[in-house]
Amino acid sequence: MFINKVFVNYPMEENCYVLSDSTREAVIIDCGCFSKADFQPIVDYINSESLNPVHLLCTHFHFDHIMGLPYVKETYNLLPEGSALEEKMYKIVPQQVKLFLGTNAFDFNQLPFGRQLEHDNQVSFGHHVLQVIHTPGHSEGGLCFYCKEENALWSGDTLFRQSIGRTDLPGGDFKQLIENIRTHLWALPDDTKVYPGHGPATTIGYEKAYNPYLIY
Repeated sequence: MFINKVFVNYPMEENCYVLSDSTREAVIIDCGCFSKADFQPIVDYINSESLNPVHLLCTHFHFDHIMGLPYVKETYNLLPEGSALEEKMYKIVPQQVKLFLGTNAFDFNQLPFGRQLEHDNQVSFGHHVLQVIHTPGHSEGGLCFYCKEENALWSGDTLFRQSIGRTDLPGGDFKQLIENIRTHLWALPDDTKVYPGHGPATTIGYEKAYNPYLIY
C-alpha cells in the first residue's frame, strides 16, 4: 500500500507531501510550514498512521518550501536533502521572506545539509525508490522526484497544472526550464501523475496537450 498525503501551507499555498508505504517508513517532501502550529497537522497524521519519517527531501530552497525544516529536525531529527546548487538561496531565507511578504517576523534556523542530491541519485524508503531528476530553470538546483513503482512525480515548482515555475528570480532561466521539462519529464509515461509544489495534481500527458508554455 502506498499513500501520498498532501498538506497545504499558507500564506503561499505550498504543497507539502508525506509519502509512506506498508512498512510505515515515510518521506517528507518540501515542508513549508511557517509555524509549529502549521506543522502540527503533519505530526498528528504521522502519529495516527504510526509512520517513521526517514528522509526530508527538498525540491528547491525557496522560502515557501523550506520554512518547516527546523520543525522536522526538532521532531524527527532529519536534515534536509537537496541539491548543493541551492546553497546560495538557502543562506538568504530571511531576505526572501522580506522580499515576498514584507516582514521580518518569521525566524528561521538554517540547518546543515544532509545528503546532497544529484541527477539520477536514488532515495529509498520502505519498498519504494525515488529517482532524483535535476530540472534547473526555476532555480539552479531544482529537483523532481520520480517513483516508477507508483508512476508518480513530485515536481516542486518545475511543472504545474497548465503552468511552469517562474523564472524571473535569481538562478531562474526560462529556456533552461523548458528544455529540462521536455528532456526529462516528457520522457516519463503520459499517465504519470504529477504532484506539484503548488496547486492541483495533473499528469504528464495532460501537460503535453494543454500546458500553454509547452505545447508550441
